[in-house]
Amino acid sequence: MSTTGAYNLPMCTLRNSKLSSAKLRNVYNVSSLKHFQLNSITLSSTRTGKIATRAMSGSNEHQPVSGLPIDLRGKRAFIAGVADDDGYGWAIAKSLAAAGAEIIVGTWVRALNIFETNLQRGKFDKSRSLPDGSLMEITKIYPLDADFDNPEDVPENIKTKKQYAGCKNWTVQEVAESVKKDFGSIDILVHSIANGPEVSKPLLETSRKGYLAALSASSYSHISLLKHFAPIMNPGGSSISLTYIASKRIIPGYGGGMSSAKAALESDIRVLAFEVGRKNKIRVNAISAGPLRSRASKAVEYIDSMIDYSLANAPLQKPLSAEEVGNAAAFLASPLASAITGSVICVDNGLNAMGVGGDSPTFKGLYLLNPN
Repeated sequence: MSTTGAYNLPMCTLRNSKLSSAKLRNVYNVSSLKHFQLNSITLSSTRTGKIATRAMSGSNEHQPVSGLPIDLRGKRAFIAGVADDDGYGWAIAKSLAAAGAEIIVGTWVRALNIFETNLQRGKFDKSRSLPDGSLMEITKIYPLDADFDNPEDVPENIKTKKQYAGCKNWTVQEVAESVKKDFGSIDILVHSIANGPEVSKPLLETSRKGYLAALSASSYSHISLLKHFAPIMNPGGSSISLTYIASKRIIPGYGGGMSSAKAALESDIRVLAFEVGRKNKIRVNAISAGPLRSRASKAVEYIDSMIDYSLANAPLQKPLSAEEVGNAAAFLASPLASAITGSVICVDNGLNAMGVGGDSPTFKGLYLLNPN
């Protein structure tokens, strides 16, 4: 579940610094990638003309690899919606980087300054650690507000806000054009964007404005991204979005039209899989991820209760990690998933399969719930 929280930031400012090259170890559930080498140079955002960091493997692309690895060397991924280091967007970026892909991101304009600052000061270095001990690198960061398709859509009161005043080219169309100018093409598109300004309200108390805002930010943003990025995606490319079980099941507390937005998103996945599959030869899928305790998800009042419920009732009674969702995304982006499109893959320890909660008093003492 990804619900974007608001940040109170000063005017966009330019900061450049050398990223730490310290190597930190981390356990990661992907194939052995010890032959990958990632190179680090100076970080840059789109407001400079420089591209400073790379997440491409420096190894020989023709080097034999044993087993059945996820190999994304030579691929480029654009991930929309990365604003911190503890959400699913970040985890997906790490898994794609671990598999050898080059990483570029689009960060919400209002969160851009703090994201860049924390990245440059090394506050994310521990969470940037990859399986081979190197650090994930981001080639370029673009300011992005996926609520707006092109400059003509932006109202004057948004243009004059101090968070936006120092930035430019941040609508979906402009970002796609900038990526094309800077890189030519991409292979992987990740939609990790959701926002419901009235998410804490029951549906009956949600205003029309709040309901439509949730659909605009959380589902139509995916259509807009594909509309503008599909033309610059290489044939065989992969688009991945994030959804949540509230699209199909009642989740009290997940309100403000967000359940409707996720349902719309999943319906769009199927239609877009057909349209861009035929037109651009691109696969379109979604991951229905279990609840995650992240900074963004704090906008959902009962997030801790949702996580506790999942842990108590899912077939696999273990915490769900962001890495597990990231690894599923790496699989969907890889040639191993070349025949998968129009699908919603559940990565939630199996909670989606349950019809009744195992913690229900009705089943107290049932041996299957306590086999040991």
